[in-house]
Amino acid sequence: MNISAKHTEKGVGAPVTEKASKSGETMHALVWKGSKDVRYEEVPKPMLAHSKDIILKVTSSSICGSDLHLFAKEVQGMHDGDILGHEFMGKVVEKGPEVSTLEIGDRVVVSFNISDGTCEFCQRGEFTACESTNKSKDLKDMYGHRLSGIFGYSHLTGGYPGGQAEYVRVPFADVNALKVPDEIPDDKALYLSDVLCTSYWATEMGEVKEGDIVAIWGLGPIGLLAAMWSIKRGAKSMIGIDNVPFRLEVAERELGIHTVNFDKEKPTTWISNMFPRGVDVSIDAAGFRYSKSFMHSVARALGAEHDTPEILTEIFWSTRNFGRVSIVADYFGTANSFPIGMMMEKGLTVRGGQCPVQRFWKDILKQLERHEIDPSFIVTHRLKLSDGPHAYDTFFKKEEGMIKVFMTP
Repeated sequence: MNISAKHTEKGVGAPVTEKASKSGETMHALVWKGSKDVRYEEVPKPMLAHSKDIILKVTSSSICGSDLHLFAKEVQGMHDGDILGHEFMGKVVEKGPEVSTLEIGDRVVVSFNISDGTCEFCQRGEFTACESTNKSKDLKDMYGHRLSGIFGYSHLTGGYPGGQAEYVRVPFADVNALKVPDEIPDDKALYLSDVLCTSYWATEMGEVKEGDIVAIWGLGPIGLLAAMWSIKRGAKSMIGIDNVPFRLEVAERELGIHTVNFDKEKPTTWISNMFPRGVDVSIDAAGFRYSKSFMHSVARALGAEHDTPEILTEIFWSTRNFGRVSIVADYFGTANSFPIGMMMEKGLTVRGGQCPVQRFWKDILKQLERHEIDPSFIVTHRLKLSDGPHAYDTFFKKEEGMIKVFMTP
């Protein structure tokens, strides 16, 4: 096989469907067919397209909460037949000649973001800002600069086929795949791909330290794991805010934190009564979708705004003067009535951004090896990949007690 050392004009992220189809081999994958329409279909198996690629036989994958934005067509750039999924791991079955740290048969977890490891941003550990792995002009026009490619997350992020499949091509494998010891099972190692690192990043951005009072909006996998990390970092008090009963139950049972059901009591009132000076750190693990007022519901329905700032308004109000706010939830566009005055006058430090997984995953892997952490408490459903369409619908509707799925081929 002749593997080019240079990427094509389309960019490293260009899908290799044409080359793969000529091989005559196929596999099964979860593919996007339209709004709330995910199917388990037979598709072309990927092939090596660059000398730094590997082909991974996927042993496990998951559905991330951010995948639900694609499911509901809340993110532009999805094409009929795109393979989904950015949380996955498996075994190396093929490798390009320039892959130096991995061997055939190695068991690896793959970062959700795709980075080349050599650009100025990657050299600073800012892997999600990689300059070369996403050629999308639309994204550059939206944000002023390009960001890294992402597996299975629309053509805004490079059009890379995802890992909710039997096989996947991993570019720049020495940077984006981490070897995992055999003694760490998939249901713990898999989450190094995203949620375990992203939740840690949430506490890093919030600078959570010993003695802090921390409030987390949203008790999905990221919120629950952010609470786990906050406790590990010495937080004195933890408050988790959600309205899904089984999420609140897991937070109380597994983590022993205070919870607030926002359907029953107003978070700002509860926090004000319990902590009159406000919390030290607030973490947004909920995001743009959750409109609470009629005004913002109508604005989103009419396309007058993409993201609602209502949770951020609650967060800014509840955070003490000169407190810290960490935004790890998804926001993509613009929001009306953003509380910029409250942010400025209270002296809040507000940080957000996608997690540069490769900066943290080796240290977190060591903590898994030492049994200091165990993320498997978030896993509520163990399914086959073929169950994926039902899992997407269930996860989106917040039914059947689903918090995190663990899928095998």
